[in-house]
Amino acid sequence: MALTKVEAIPMKESLLKMEGISERTVREHWKLYEGYVNKTNEIREKLAQGYADLSKAHQTYSDYRALKVELSFAWSGVKNHEIYFSNLGGSGGEPGGRLAELIRRDFGSFSEWVKDLKASGMAARGWVWLALDYADGRLYNYVGDSQNTYPIWDATPILALDTYEHAYFIDYGTNRGEYIEAFLHNLDWEDVAARLESAIRRFEAR
Repeated sequence: MALTKVEAIPMKESLLKMEGISERTVREHWKLYEGYVNKTNEIREKLAQGYADLSKAHQTYSDYRALKVELSFAWSGVKNHEIYFSNLGGSGGEPGGRLAELIRRDFGSFSEWVKDLKASGMAARGWVWLALDYADGRLYNYVGDSQNTYPIWDATPILALDTYEHAYFIDYGTNRGEYIEAFLHNLDWEDVAARLESAIRRFEAR
């Protein structure tokens, strides 16, 4: 069976003109994203070609386990970064429409959502996701320590905040809080809103 090769998404020009997140940071960060794309393809190819002996699969260590675990890391890295970069390059501020309504419904107010996102960003070792959870149709901020840790099943992320040091260290050193402020200042709410609408259609079709 022919494999479908993963391709990197094109970089939005607006990512290189953000206030508070430098072009250098974006370009270096983008290289990491492209690395996840390349490794996803490499691991998929090895699995397809039978690189690992399935009969020797073992939970402590085996080539098959290693490939499967690292595929979850690489492929999640692709998906997380594609949401993250698509979310950025906007003018920040507050969202409108249904997104604003659901944020107010589920967090009390936009300012309370911001507080929760900032606290989640300081608590997470790698990622924060604003996701629509299909269990109850509500929005939540979830945290992850790695590309592939603490996934919340049956939920769709509509916003991704990368809190790994590579996302901000060039610009802010250890001051993650200032970076989160810059992230909010550059949010593309139209992208987030479009992801919400897509997630709602899936939820309503269930």
